[in-house]
Amino acid sequence: MPMSPLLLKVISVIHEFLYRASGGRIGANLLGRPMLLLITTGRKTGRERTAPLQYMPHGDDFVVIASYGGNPRHPEWYLNLKSNPDVEVQAGRNLYRMRADTPTGEERERIWNAAVDFYPGYAKYQQEVDRTIPVVVLRKQSPAG
Repeated sequence: MPMSPLLLKVISVIHEFLYRASGGRIGANLLGRPMLLLITTGRKTGRERTAPLQYMPHGDDFVVIASYGGNPRHPEWYLNLKSNPDVEVQAGRNLYRMRADTPTGEERERIWNAAVDFYPGYAKYQQEVDRTIPVVVLRKQSPAG
């Protein structure tokens, strides 16, 4: 059963607050897995939106999975970056300008399989939904400040 979108929102707000308030010292790891703050531009409002997400290191880049806790629709952060792929990411104490890319075909499958090895829960989420869960590669552009 997918996580309630309301519960996900509450957890995300608390996580983001702790992450930002501590300068990335609290919340950069959750249950032994690395976490980042993805900062997108709202596709409807144009306002900054932040989502705490588990990520998988991928060379110099980061991979995030738009699983939305097994919900049947894409998360808002994914829809936002599809509209504007230029994002900022806070990973620990570091802030980066990045560009989001959603690979397809063989590249997607290769990264998806690595992500499932990294966090087996993604396979369960994929079994629960009719949509293909997007794989997103966040490619570093430059330090953001």
